Amino acid sequence: MLTQCAGGFGALALSALQRQPAFAAQDSSASRAGHGPHHQVRAKNVIFLYMDGGPSQIDTFDPKPLLTKFDGKDPSKLFDVEPTQFNNNGNVLASPWKFHSYGKSGIPVSDLFPNIAKCVDELAVIRSMVSEFPEHSFANYFLHTGSGLQGRPSMGAWVNYGLGSECENLPGFVVINGGLIPPGGLDCFGSGFLPASYQGSIFKPSGSGVANISPTEPNGQQQRSKLDLIRQLDDIAVERDGEHDSIDSAIRNYELAYAMQMAVPQVMSLADEPAHLQRMYGMESKYEPTRIYAAQCMIARRMIEQGVRFIELTCPQVGGDRWDQHSNLKQGHENNAQAVDQPIAALLQDLRARGMLDDTLVVWAGEFGRTPFAQGANGRDHNPFGFTVWMAGGGVKPGTVYGATDEWGYKAIENRVEIHDLHATMLHLMGVDHTRSTFRFGGRDMRLTDVKGNVIHDVIS
Repeated sequence: MLTQCAGGFGALALSALQRQPAFAAQDSSASRAGHGPHHQVRAKNVIFLYMDGGPSQIDTFDPKPLLTKFDGKDPSKLFDVEPTQFNNNGNVLASPWKFHSYGKSGIPVSDLFPNIAKCVDELAVIRSMVSEFPEHSFANYFLHTGSGLQGRPSMGAWVNYGLGSECENLPGFVVINGGLIPPGGLDCFGSGFLPASYQGSIFKPSGSGVANISPTEPNGQQQRSKLDLIRQLDDIAVERDGEHDSIDSAIRNYELAYAMQMAVPQVMSLADEPAHLQRMYGMESKYEPTRIYAAQCMIARRMIEQGVRFIELTCPQVGGDRWDQHSNLKQGHENNAQAVDQPIAALLQDLRARGMLDDTLVVWAGEFGRTPFAQGANGRDHNPFGFTVWMAGGGVKPGTVYGATDEWGYKAIENRVEIHDLHATMLHLMGVDHTRSTFRFGGRDMRLTDVKGNVIHDVIS
């Protein structure tokens, strides 16, 4: 009798859980994991801080004193100069900023990032990144999707396909658009050949976040009736024509939008954040791009608290170009750094204070770096041969420097890291074996890392 009762209670609990998409095995929604974790999970969520345009590694996290010694000299007489995007090569250009060592780790950071410098003991700085593409669109596709070709699934889509979403009322993959969509467009956040429900949802960092979030019906029952009618019509179409991803995804999107009507206003409302936190993030800054990025970082933290799996932040407009300084390097990089430095540091500190950084992976990266010689007189051209990214939290070994570029900061010469390796490491920290997270398409098993990728174990704690 006791056994039967216990089993009965279990069945009741199971039936209740099965009504929730995150648990229902028969549910084909985006909340269902394609395979689930393969090993120990270190990071449950990702915040990807995309630095649009390619920050200069030798002006941020990879100091090269030799550039000062040979400032103004012809680079072709000092080292082999590769063809560049615009081939308007000038002389060796020393960094306009000083570097100082910070924290117990003593990692050097330039004066561009006085606030992030205070968090340097949280970072694993990778100085030996390389890319296969020197042009923005192809390099952006490569960074976001693991392929330089348009139309592949973004890494946020892959993560949600593999692990599912822990949030029923918000999308599992969110892009908070500060004002700059990367070259390459929305395909940087697409689902490619994965089901359409895994693509990134674009939010603005102000107001309602997304359009048409408020219902126009006079009461909830009327809206629910409309959705039920739509579902009945879709079911008729499925019964007649068979399963189809576009119909299935449309049904899921309608249901998710219905749930988002309550969740989005709550997560977007920053007025209830303590005043001292708003100041820490930069919400009261005199510089508008700082205020915009501060809101993005704070919303990202709030979304992580709600279980959103993967969040990407794009850069705000700074009145000039993105991090793509082909001329006027000093002013352009200073404007971009001023926009993101305080909010990023506050995000790291806030996550740490809440005990969330241990299972939240924060990644800072551009699509490539910059040349150690000038483009024209005072800019830098694209450099895919060696640049810097960093990671923090989520199982990353803090206070670490991995890899190195040559004495000019031009090419990676030690522990060379490819984009596929970065993706493999991110997936590994989330409990996913990148070689086993596959989707059958075009006659073969496709994956984010294609047929490449090695986990960077030296940056994992």
